[in-house]
Amino acid sequence: MESLLQAENISKRYGDKLLFENISLSIGEGQKIALVAKNGTGKTSLLNILAGVDSSDGGKLSRRRDVRIGYLPQEIEMNPDRTVLDAVFVLENEITQTIRQYNDCLYSESHEVLPSLLDKMDALNAWDYESRIRQILGKLDIHDLDKKIGTLSGGQKKRVALAGLLICEPQLLILDEPTNQLDLNVIEWLEDYLSSANITIFMVTHDRYFLDRICDTIIEMDGGNIYSYSGNYTYYVEKRAERIENLQVNIERAQNLMRTEQEWIRRMPKARSHKAKYRIDEFENLKARASQRIDERKLELDVANQRLGKKIIDIYNVSKSFGKQKIIDEFSYKVSRCEKIGIVGRNGVGKTTFLNLITGNLAPDSGHIEIGQTVKFAYYTQDGITFNDDDKPIDIVRKISDDVKLRDGKSFSASGLLNYFMFTGDMQHTLVRKLSGGEKRRLYLCTVLIQQPNVLIMDEPTNDLDITTLLVLEEYLTMIDATVILVSHDRFFMDKIVDHIFVFEGDGRIVDFPGNYTQFRDSKEYDRYMEFASPKEVKEPKPVSQEPKKVVATQKKKLSYNEQREYDMLEKEIEELNVKRVFMEEELNSGKFSPFEIVTKSAEYSQLIDSIDEKEMRWLELAEKIE
Repeated sequence: MESLLQAENISKRYGDKLLFENISLSIGEGQKIALVAKNGTGKTSLLNILAGVDSSDGGKLSRRRDVRIGYLPQEIEMNPDRTVLDAVFVLENEITQTIRQYNDCLYSESHEVLPSLLDKMDALNAWDYESRIRQILGKLDIHDLDKKIGTLSGGQKKRVALAGLLICEPQLLILDEPTNQLDLNVIEWLEDYLSSANITIFMVTHDRYFLDRICDTIIEMDGGNIYSYSGNYTYYVEKRAERIENLQVNIERAQNLMRTEQEWIRRMPKARSHKAKYRIDEFENLKARASQRIDERKLELDVANQRLGKKIIDIYNVSKSFGKQKIIDEFSYKVSRCEKIGIVGRNGVGKTTFLNLITGNLAPDSGHIEIGQTVKFAYYTQDGITFNDDDKPIDIVRKISDDVKLRDGKSFSASGLLNYFMFTGDMQHTLVRKLSGGEKRRLYLCTVLIQQPNVLIMDEPTNDLDITTLLVLEEYLTMIDATVILVSHDRFFMDKIVDHIFVFEGDGRIVDFPGNYTQFRDSKEYDRYMEFASPKEVKEPKPVSQEPKKVVATQKKKLSYNEQREYDMLEKEIEELNVKRVFMEEELNSGKFSPFEIVTKSAEYSQLIDSIDEKEMRWLELAEKIE
């Protein structure tokens, strides 16, 4: 297998914090590799180095001379003044330049160069390329290509950046948490695309189903060492458990042997032979092996949450809209004690709005929500909170509480909770500014959980958390005697936690499905959800009688990508011109103009009619291509 990229003994340090040292790895052509490690160990820093965005402090990085690398970072930075179309054409070559020129020509006043561009598109076989672009954009739910990047949400920017990478067809694709902020249906399409594509992948992700279905190699960074597993995530979990078990056996064997050697050293006379000195040196090596610690925490917190009464959350005919967008339409539900509810739906359909209605951060347009007197909310939001850079984790958590009550009457300290969530002694006293993004999210999680809520609301809690933390959180959520309502795109997490799902279909429709995500995915309800969830272009009805024939949007099969855009734009222009025509006709019949003004207005009206006729003829030409 030919190597596309190779790292030898690379190291990285930020200030006095050593992230990793003497790390070596190789990425072979065709491999699909995932890097697994705890937050704060330098996963993103390693990806930045491999992608050429950053440099290592030491070691050697070599790439095959002709390899094309595409990098999707966690934080997307794009020129806010560029359009979506410009942003997805990140690779400049003759084909993309020609498509861009063709697209610009369609919407310019002059079409003199259009015939030559059509010939060039044919010669370069650009239509197939354009068709593939259109397919990728459609699957990633990107439709308005004239929008400015600055008007997009974080999730939309992520999809635009991802589309640009896939269109470029890099030989090596480096991805940092690619599923964050993506809809579940987009994640599943991306899964299928990457698993079948002839492309080399090196990625970091906490999405365990994504890992399982794409990767053929898992690289684990643990304790400054690299461990490679030739298989998917399920294989990795199995083999890692064997490695930890063998390591534990070796540690116990070394500890037993060390006790024997210590006794020998105590009895040994002061006059030491060369053989004795050798044995003493070996004892030091043995001592190092025996003192190894395996950091495999299992959460065993039997937390005593405040007891819930009969009434938890009662929702009565609640509706909420923003402008013309209907978010919730007369939804009613009574949340029961200790229910675990998952919420799914595409971005922008109202999942976070629903959580804000429950917690009282938003008021419904109609209907009402009643909260039980015994309910104690805690709300884990997507944005989290902003910590003071000079604060320490232990002080931040203690300001909220230093006492977690257990059901057996005992207490658990803030330090103990931090320790269970991988903030060991030294880290608890580290300044916040030195924590990684994932470590800050983990700290925020501790500030929420130490409140000991009996109703826990969570909006995308798995973003930026490592797999180790997710395992701890899953264990916590399955053990606590509390109601949990959560929004998440992490299918593995949802399968382990929730017992039923609210499906946000769009246009205010919410369906309650009994079961976890995989059960929903395998049901007929999923097909219904996909039908409603697929974005549809909504057009206002035309206010005039002279309209060209309409063709159902789903039948537009034979138009190229740019023809489809022209077709849609013509419809919009014709609508606007016909509105103007009706207005001018009313003016001409009003009797308020002088004879001279009537002549002038009539000339303008004639030009308007000619323009409408011309555009309708072009519209009909395109409509004839549709089956």
